Amino acid sequence: MQNKESFTRWLPLVELTFAVFVFNTSEFMPIGLLTDIATDLNISEARAGLLISVYAWVVAIMSLPLMIMVSKMELKRLLLSIIALFVVSHVASAFAEGYYTLMLSRIGVACAHSIFWSIAPPLAVRTVPDGKRALGLSAIATGSSVAMVVGLPLGRVVGLYVGWRMTFLSIAIISALIFVFILMVFPKLQSRGKFAFKELPTLLHNRVLLGVFIMSVLFATAHYTGYSYIEPFLGKVAAMAPDTVTLVLIVFGGSGMFGSIAFSKYYMSNRRRFMLAVTLGPALCMLLLQAAATGMAYILAVCILWGAMATAFNIAFQDNTIRFAPEHATSIAMSIFSGIFNLGIGSGAYIGGLVVSRLSIEYIGYAGGAIGMIATLYLTLRYFPNMRRREAADIKQK
Repeated sequence: MQNKESFTRWLPLVELTFAVFVFNTSEFMPIGLLTDIATDLNISEARAGLLISVYAWVVAIMSLPLMIMVSKMELKRLLLSIIALFVVSHVASAFAEGYYTLMLSRIGVACAHSIFWSIAPPLAVRTVPDGKRALGLSAIATGSSVAMVVGLPLGRVVGLYVGWRMTFLSIAIISALIFVFILMVFPKLQSRGKFAFKELPTLLHNRVLLGVFIMSVLFATAHYTGYSYIEPFLGKVAAMAPDTVTLVLIVFGGSGMFGSIAFSKYYMSNRRRFMLAVTLGPALCMLLLQAAATGMAYILAVCILWGAMATAFNIAFQDNTIRFAPEHATSIAMSIFSGIFNLGIGSGAYIGGLVVSRLSIEYIGYAGGAIGMIATLYLTLRYFPNMRRREAADIKQK
């Protein structure tokens, strides 16, 4: 009986973790479907890429305003409302008759996404047993990481065999099932009140935390300049067959697991060296992307290293956000981190689209790599010195 009660207590966190996986999978899936969407809607790949950019920008811009609007709602009701919007928007995506209809439906998904990521970490903490806060947050991070690993290749596989519309419809069906389970097992949780805007200036005066936000937008812009167009790059520049492109995307996504393992083993022993490696590494990989397109072994090596280090970067700087934010404002800091990272995703996809449309798709790696080198310079010249001063001040206070 006790085991049953213990299992039941963890069900809300399990459902929340599945929801995190589905939300993040939905964000990354269109990257692997760009060519199919562009062909079906008779638009350019650069224009199709705006679906990624606009989605990310909506999440970045609307996270705080939308959260303030709904901050007094009971949290279970709010969560169910978000998932309902998510389901309806994906059904609309699946049956979109044209480009603008699809864009509007993706904006609906982005609005749901922006609120979801503002409440998911606090919900995880409040639904787990006392003393298990870290485990709750770890589960959310796991759902997000798995989505980043398999989201793009999974969408690509489904899209390749049954079409991109069925991919969106599949997400709607899975999300509807999650809605039912949350309705059944999730407890009612009262809101703890509105976000206080007066907290924001304090956070932004924290130089290390501000540096985290700058690093996140620079890195995300660099990464998604190349990553957003990796599927057409592999097909056109590397001249790979569709099945081979899918294989490389799966390997790319799966390599994120190596980044997670590397983080757990090496990050704490030398945090600065680790952060330098995972910032500089993806930039170098993107700069080598065109050269690597001459052979399957080369492109696999570049994609594995790039994917592993990009995942490690994300985890490392989430840790820095939590580490350097005031304890009472951690959730607000994470909300800003998510919004700014999505701003970088949108900017990267947009810059990649400009490179594709005005130059050539073969140059996306150079564009992303150049921005990545700027991020590396900021890390070494500004972020690390501020980090050292903050850590020295903390030691003196103790």
